[in-house]
Amino acid sequence: MFNSMNAPHITLIDDDHNITASLKMTLKAEGFNVDVHHDGEAGYAALAEQATDVVVLDVKMPRMDGLELLQKLRAQDYTGPIIMLTSKDDEVDELMGFRLGADDYITKPFSQKLLIARIRALIKRQEISSAQASGADEPLPVKIERGELVLDDSRHLCTWYGRPLNLTVTEYLLLKTLVLRPGHVKTRDQLMDTAYGDNVYVDDRTIDSHIKRIRKKFKQMDDSFDRIETLYGVGYKYRDDPA
Repeated sequence: MFNSMNAPHITLIDDDHNITASLKMTLKAEGFNVDVHHDGEAGYAALAEQATDVVVLDVKMPRMDGLELLQKLRAQDYTGPIIMLTSKDDEVDELMGFRLGADDYITKPFSQKLLIARIRALIKRQEISSAQASGADEPLPVKIERGELVLDDSRHLCTWYGRPLNLTVTEYLLLKTLVLRPGHVKTRDQLMDTAYGDNVYVDDRTIDSHIKRIRKKFKQMDDSFDRIETLYGVGYKYRDDPA
């Protein structure tokens, strides 16, 4: 449970009133502050006015669907964690969501306990990052420099040749895991544990989608970027020297 003064803020955007009513009740019982909106436009307007810790976003909605809202938020450099709610077995929604910058997805119908675990995992990452920046808990360097690449935990900032690259929380953590040990292969399972923790299951394509998006962001800035290598059937590694 959280102190109400410091309770994390969740923005829930879904047109299903039964789901939002039930989720709001459960999340509040778990100590979260919760705002609810029932279409993409209302959610977009609310996020422009008020900061939030985690956005939980349905795909199928009127006025502006979840994928369009996700795209607009990421296009405006919104880097806060976003969990997508997708239709059962709708692989197209899931893959499109990851390409557009979702941090996680859960298929309907879903366990509220699972959703809360995913929310807590995202919030925990932010808390760890803040603790490292303040020096309260610093198992990893606050600033990591690998040639042209710099990762600055104190500002949650990635720069390439001095130019900032906007990464989501999950993207930043995955990249940092690879960069900390350049040349060493990280398996998908190891990357899953880093990004999601031991108690949250995601499949291989989730990690693959995040890595693909990280590469795309780098290549939009520098078309020659090729530092993240795939070892097919094994995992990924980062090279800190040009090919």
